[in-house]
Amino acid sequence: MKRSGDPGAKPTSSSVAGPDCCGGLGNIDFRQADLCVMTWLLGYVDPLDPSFVAAVLTIAFNPLYWNVVARWEHKTRKLSRAFGSPYLACYSLSVTILLLNFLRSHCFTQAMVSQPKMDSLDTPAAYGLGLALLGLGVVLVLSSFFALGFAGTFLGDYFGILKEARVTVFPFNILDNPMYWGSTANYLGWAIMHASPTGLLLTVLVALTYMVALLYEEPFTAEIYRQKASGPHRRS
Repeated sequence: MKRSGDPGAKPTSSSVAGPDCCGGLGNIDFRQADLCVMTWLLGYVDPLDPSFVAAVLTIAFNPLYWNVVARWEHKTRKLSRAFGSPYLACYSLSVTILLLNFLRSHCFTQAMVSQPKMDSLDTPAAYGLGLALLGLGVVLVLSSFFALGFAGTFLGDYFGILKEARVTVFPFNILDNPMYWGSTANYLGWAIMHASPTGLLLTVLVALTYMVALLYEEPFTAEIYRQKASGPHRRS
């Protein structure tokens, strides 16, 4: 795909540490540092590029989709009745989640390759760091999947498929919500391997959407298990 913008107009490494960014290294206002970095990254990104817009939409949509559908199922049990089993209903939702995640990853990659690279990241050392982060993310995602099981990974709690006890084995014994942070590490590593400021910016959006999703998911899941502990659980 054609790259947007003029590569010759990209910010140079000297502009990052220069007086125009956060007042220089000797006078950094750390309250504004994050905003400064985001502004710097935006200098590489065309936010109106169709592939970038598609990536943003898929990143924002996916957690919204699975939370809305799972809560609707928990309230109505219509999927379980339609499929004749909460397990089949859960597996069906998982298929749509996986397909949407593949679409998100595709849009993420297309957004990166359609926009300029960052010269300071286009090095063997940075590529190795990205590969290590990608490996870490894969370990966290796969180990979370095996610890939770298929239904546990794909919101089985909302379908009435409850675990007897809290999962405390690796990686849950070292990190809360390792599936989400593993996924974020995957995207971060992928962005660094592509030397892509667009990928870095989209990774920030991935992390933010997961953080927002957790604000809704964790209390709701806790309430499901509180109800289970307070009395017999009815399964539809």
